[in-house]
Amino acid sequence: MTSARRARHAPHPAPVLRPRRAGLALGTFLEGLVVIHERGRVRSPMAGRTVVVTGASAGVGRAVARAFGAQGASVALLARGRHGLEAAAAEVERAGGHALVVPVDMALPSRVEEAAERVEKVLGPIDVWVNSAFTSVFARFPDVTPDEYARVTSVTYLGCVNGTRAALRRMRPRDSGVVVQVGSALGEASVPLQAAYCGAKHAINGFTAAVRMELRHERSDVAVTVVQLPAVNTPQFSWVLSRLPRRPRPVAPVYQPEVAARAVVYAARHPRRAEYRVGASTAGTVLAHRFAPALLDRYLARTGYDAQQTDERARPAAPHNLWEPLDGPGGRDYGADGSFSEEAAGRSPYTAAARHPLLLSAAAGAALVTARALRTRAART
Repeated sequence: MTSARRARHAPHPAPVLRPRRAGLALGTFLEGLVVIHERGRVRSPMAGRTVVVTGASAGVGRAVARAFGAQGASVALLARGRHGLEAAAAEVERAGGHALVVPVDMALPSRVEEAAERVEKVLGPIDVWVNSAFTSVFARFPDVTPDEYARVTSVTYLGCVNGTRAALRRMRPRDSGVVVQVGSALGEASVPLQAAYCGAKHAINGFTAAVRMELRHERSDVAVTVVQLPAVNTPQFSWVLSRLPRRPRPVAPVYQPEVAARAVVYAARHPRRAEYRVGASTAGTVLAHRFAPALLDRYLARTGYDAQQTDERARPAAPHNLWEPLDGPGGRDYGADGSFSEEAAGRSPYTAAARHPLLLSAAAGAALVTARALRTRAART
């Protein structure tokens, strides 16, 4: 047999399943199964529903509003800015929903109540209320003024309280509705340089648990759930008040806002679970905090400073949105995505699997069959 013929008849080497490629393949497979599962529904259960999204002008709130619009919902967009709200409304309409712009500062309870009244007058009874509004300060705790700390707490924590109060005031008499709190892994395990934000997110968890218990005691059909997010690529790192020497950044791994938005929509449709975690990093952080808190604290104390800063020097006196929105008069629209898209993941295999346990079992079975086939093929060659 000639060398050319031997080459043609030589067995092909067994494929090598690299860990990163395997993870991407699993993520694509799981997301594909989810799409097939969701497309099996003739009409979205969110079609025609009234949904309120706070913090809807940018970031996660913007992506959430767009996702509900794609489900055919009527979406009320609440935030302080104007340019971002108008652009978000256009995106909701293009996606297939109906949008209502309601400028409001979530730190002001009377204004939040007025906003809720307007929503129900224009769009009808509120079915879903998503609390996503927040603000933050990147600095060591001694470098944050009392007024700045109070402002972060008023918007991030009390804004959630105000939104929940307005929603429940309408949902409880009807015994129907869902409140979704957009939480954070930092509400479970804190990091340095974000004391005010971490404190507010911890408070949201405690507040939500107490409200959920009260609703259960009343045997109410109103549901309250929390979606705990990982680091997300949003514009906040371009407009947050920062006193760090270098430009702030999300702690890797980073996800795109659409990953968070899909989880929020799913939680609104399946609210009986008390908590959803987005991303394996969130689940890992929560587990580490619960089972090895001292070890995690030491690790974050050592790595947390550099992990939250780029190599780029910070701009002195950079504009920020703590007191006034940057997309207000004279400002611009910032959109949903931040400046870290190159490293941000658009899928989360963990989240897809956690949403659909049966699909996770199917994926595990498929992976087992594939692994056995590869071993068999390798043994024959």
